[in-house]
Amino acid sequence: MPQANLYLKKQDPLQPATRPRVKICCIKSTKEAWFAIEAGASALGLVSEMPSGPGVISEDKIAEIAGQVPPGVATFLLTCKQDADAIIRQHARCGTTTIQLVDEVAAGTYEKLRWALPGIGIVQVIHVTGRESVRQAVAVSAQVDAVLLDSGNPNLAVKELGGTGRTHDWHLSRDIREQIACPLYLAGGLKRENVAAAIRAVKSFGLDLCSGVRTDGRLDQDKLASFFEEIARTTAAEVCS
Repeated sequence: MPQANLYLKKQDPLQPATRPRVKICCIKSTKEAWFAIEAGASALGLVSEMPSGPGVISEDKIAEIAGQVPPGVATFLLTCKQDADAIIRQHARCGTTTIQLVDEVAAGTYEKLRWALPGIGIVQVIHVTGRESVRQAVAVSAQVDAVLLDSGNPNLAVKELGGTGRTHDWHLSRDIREQIACPLYLAGGLKRENVAAAIRAVKSFGLDLCSGVRTDGRLDQDKLASFFEEIARTTAAEVCS
């Protein structure tokens, strides 16, 4: 049984960390997992079957990677499943510390997951497409351990549920962060060139990225290093200002 994902709750979300937590998503191998951890990642995203988007790996590979990640680093199972029983069965096969729900789920799903998977973090993705996304995030925030804002579009014929490489309106993200009482992760098109602006605009608990630290689909150690260096520079400047 994975360790409880307590790090999601240790900090008052209204007082974000001086340096945001970083989740590196679309991890494909144990080697990539260690590249991300050694660079400074607090969490890893492991993508199961999706209708579209990058980074999908088999459930066996997810379980293999999750089983080798050291304590203190969270492993997120990204699932597009919407039925509680199916999610519970999938988690049993994958063994991560956290479940990241990338699509809407039916009423009662969070309660069923809590009962069946004590100690497992639950993170709900909200795809920021307009003002309605603010209301949606506020509505679910009391039922989950964290909200993650991304730039997909679940209303398309082939759903986009992450990995688009696009940013969204960070003014809406900031509004959400100010109105919810759980940690907030910001995703969508983050990279070295815009992470300082993202930190200043949203002041989120955490940052989540995939393509911004990859070259030809592979995790790029130089891009990883420069991303974390930019975070360090930005947060040091914020403290000194």
